[in-house]
Amino acid sequence: MKRPSKKMLSGLAIAALVAVVPCFGTPVLASLKEAGAAIAQSLNRPQVKLNLAVEKQMVGQDQKGQPTVSWKGLSGKVSVAPGDVLRYVVTGQNTGSSAAKNLVVTQPVSQGTTYVLGSAANENGAKTIYSIDNGKTFVEKPTVQVKLANGKVEAQPAPAEAYTHVRWNFGKSFDPTATVKAAYQVKVR
Repeated sequence: MKRPSKKMLSGLAIAALVAVVPCFGTPVLASLKEAGAAIAQSLNRPQVKLNLAVEKQMVGQDQKGQPTVSWKGLSGKVSVAPGDVLRYVVTGQNTGSSAAKNLVVTQPVSQGTTYVLGSAANENGAKTIYSIDNGKTFVEKPTVQVKLANGKVEAQPAPAEAYTHVRWNFGKSFDPTATVKAAYQVKVR
């Protein structure tokens, strides 16, 4: 039996390659396109960085004897006493290259403190809502059911002690380079 020549083997190898490429070429190209799209998408993503700071309310007097209020930033190990008012400040920025969708920031009311009613604020027009059930549900004006002396049950505004979380909804789109600032106060028990 005659051995196949190098030309013949080369021809068979090329024919085999041509036969295989149509079967595998499209998925490989599709995978490369998908990988390229994934890389491009990862470069075009929102990246929201948040920072939480706590401040203690300092009450003093001006030269005329009028009360003044200022805030002192706290860090490290600090002591607070019952009756002290603390302000939690959340700041953040979208440092990514595309808008963040539906940005929501939720903060718990720390144990051993009571939320100061009406103290939640923000600089971005975000909708502020609250939870009184450990973050399971959120509403704009929490209420509790109270049984009256006549036996009827009535919904009344929730007391400050019932608040467990504060949430800000910054809307559908949070653009690149946009910043947020939101705060709320608590009183140490």
